[in-house]
Amino acid sequence: MQVPTDSEILDLHRDHAPTRAAFDSVFEHCQLVCSVAEQFFDGLDIDTDLVRAGALLHDIGVYRLDSSAYVRHGVLGHELLASLGFPVEICRFASCHTGVGITREDVVRQVLPIPVDDYLPRTPEEELVMYADKFHSKRTPPVFLSGDTYAAEIARFGEDKVQRFGELRKQYGDPSLSALSAATGYAVV
Repeated sequence: MQVPTDSEILDLHRDHAPTRAAFDSVFEHCQLVCSVAEQFFDGLDIDTDLVRAGALLHDIGVYRLDSSAYVRHGVLGHELLASLGFPVEICRFASCHTGVGITREDVVRQVLPIPVDDYLPRTPEEELVMYADKFHSKRTPPVFLSGDTYAAEIARFGEDKVQRFGELRKQYGDPSLSALSAATGYAVV
């Protein structure tokens, strides 16, 4: 499988961002998620090039959102990447990074506006990108989230989600956010 380069990924973002503001927000977020993921590379048996590409592409579906529910961005990103000829191994980073994974039961119970399916990471690379994504938010203003803050936020989706996030924290540990916060000026909450 040919993994896209950072330069190719930058071009994809530029080509698909509807506005400069959207590009700035989404691409910076993807870069920060990549930086968080890279903190966990030591000691993991993973394809680091694939993780980098997945982190840099995971939110590309945000560009396709209109007024529809934000939860759709993962499916839209998967569809966009597939339409551009990317293999499923790349496309899945978009569709399987939301929350700590979305099950078909979640889709039905919450009446989510996405096809009924499981949107769960299947590989260590997908799981790492999903996990790293939890520590930065594009909200206005953007912030970094501590593990405790994210755990409190995800509690509204059920104790099973809090438990799953706890398992991920135990497996990977919490990333160091202070240097990223200092570099960007974004608070850690």
